[in-house]
Amino acid sequence: MLMMSWAACVAAALAGVLLDRWLGEPRRWHPLVGFGRLAAALEARLNRPACSSLRQRTAGLLAWATMVLVPAALAWGLVALAQQAHPALAWALHAVALYAALGACSLTQHIAPIAAALARHDLVDARRLTARIVSRDTTDADAEALARAACESALENGNDAIFGALFWFFIGGAPAAIVFRLANTLDAMWGYRTPRLLHFGWAAARIDDGLNLIPARLTALTYALLGATGQALRCWRTQAPAWSSPNAGPVMAAGAGAVGVALGGGARYHGEWEERPPLGVGERPGAAHVDACLRLVQRTLWLWLGLAMLSVPLAMTMGMAP
Repeated sequence: MLMMSWAACVAAALAGVLLDRWLGEPRRWHPLVGFGRLAAALEARLNRPACSSLRQRTAGLLAWATMVLVPAALAWGLVALAQQAHPALAWALHAVALYAALGACSLTQHIAPIAAALARHDLVDARRLTARIVSRDTTDADAEALARAACESALENGNDAIFGALFWFFIGGAPAAIVFRLANTLDAMWGYRTPRLLHFGWAAARIDDGLNLIPARLTALTYALLGATGQALRCWRTQAPAWSSPNAGPVMAAGAGAVGVALGGGARYHGEWEERPPLGVGERPGAAHVDACLRLVQRTLWLWLGLAMLSVPLAMTMGMAP
């Protein structure tokens, strides 16, 4: 990890989380917003749906490598130079990079207002707020559908915007966290099975699946441990295999089971009704369940950090944290 000890890595992770909590999402010059614009421009230039599927997939893979590996390599080089100048400078860069990759504060800032709008029975505002975070249609959605969308988004993005980045940061510091976050962003942009993106976005979708394989299951397990454990594990075992995403299924099924809310089911995407498998069991979703899902994500974050800090003395005895 570029000569960073385990103790320094855990301290940098805690610093990155605290920076996210303190500063929140950048209102101007957000790095992921700029990245998204570049990705959209590159896709528009390189994606040629009239070409063969092989050429589209090759173009998509090259585009992915350009958008992900180049920034990660630059981050690696910058941290290496900082390490030579002073280890404290490299440590600070690791922490700032994790802050840029995390979205814990942003997740709460986007989803908590939906719960508040639902609690005051303001469907107009709840629909507007929900439409900002999901791709499904919310124009005529009722309160239950909006709460369902918010719960699912909180649980799934807990992994995508927080725990996946944190897992890879523990593995490889700033460069690894950057790879994960950028890859996840490209999957969110290019990973749709539409006629235009089916082949071009194939690499982005498959790579994101691979990077999320372990973090998603650790997230699902933690959700289960912090809620109705037996119920969550049953939902994971019986419901996740039917879900189209190999990683979102375990995360959302376990999370819904842990909270005790019934999610999944039908939703309208791009004007077409899509019947989805059920997730979780229990009550129909409402404002209180959205808040409960957000609390579950927050408890999971602090448990991960707490376990990491508790592991430092063990690492010291093994010579990993001088």
